[in-house]
Amino acid sequence: MNIEVTVPGLLADSVGGKRKFSIDAKTIGQAIETLRREHPLLKVHIYDDADQIRQHVLVYYNDESIKWIDDLKRPVKSGDRIAIIQAVSGG
Repeated sequence: MNIEVTVPGLLADSVGGKRKFSIDAKTIGQAIETLRREHPLLKVHIYDDADQIRQHVLVYYNDESIKWIDDLKRPVKSGDRIAIIQAVSGG
């Protein structure tokens, strides 16, 4: 299935300069792994040294944070979306 992926402008260079693109996957977990494999520069911005998603990075499947999805083997449907969002803080 084709999944639309959106990344913030700051990460566009990590995925060939695009902010939106498609990947092919059958499950949510496979979609995440495809992102890691096909865009290794993106991996360093999303994952920490312990291979966990960084605290300031949010990954959404459609409108649901993947942190709250119990089963990443859930099948995806054509037209589903993954959005990567970087939280910004400052003072």
